[in-house]
Order: sequence, then C-alpha cells, then structure tokens
Amino acid sequence: MADKKGNIFTRIAKSFGDVIAELKRVTWPTREKLTKTSAVVLLVIVFFAVYLTIIGSGGRWVLDKIGFYNIVETTATETAETTAASETTPASETTAASTESSAG
Repeated sequence: MADKKGNIFTRIAKSFGDVIAELKRVTWPTREKLTKTSAVVLLVIVFFAVYLTIIGSGGRWVLDKIGFYNIVETTATETAETTAASETTPASETTAASTESSAG
C-alpha cells in the first residue's frame, strides 16, 4: 500500500532534475523584447506614482481649504486657569450660576 518514494536525497535530486528540465522548455524573451517590456513597466510605475501624488496633494489641498486640519489647541495655562477658577468658586455659586444661565 505504501509507495516506495526513496530517501530524502533522491527526492531532492529528482526535484532539481524536474526544475532543470522545465527551465529548458521555457521560451526566454530576447534582449530587445526584455528591454521594451521593462521600459513599459517602468513608465507605468512612474505614471501611477505621479498620478497618485497629484490625487493625494489635491485631496490634502481640499481638506485644508475646508478647514479639516484646523485643530483647536488648549494650552496648559488655560486648563490651569479653568481648574483654579472652579476650585475657588463655591459649589453653591456654581450651581446658582448654571441654573440662572439655563433659565434665562
């Protein structure tokens, strides 16, 4: 039931022999055809690199114009002043002020 495969070294040698036989059957391109197709591939890569750069820059320009990147930053002094003001104001005044501002 078990096939006789041989040891690992004979299987590796057979595999290399198969690869070499397959490479002999390959139709290799001529130097001119290889040069032309390589040039086409490089031109397509350059074209799409420029195209995607333009799209990315245009998108960033649009987002800059609509204010997407405008970030409101709070400084440490503003935060400290807000915290200090809320600590010095008694709780009853804060609630009364917030009730008055919501009521009227």
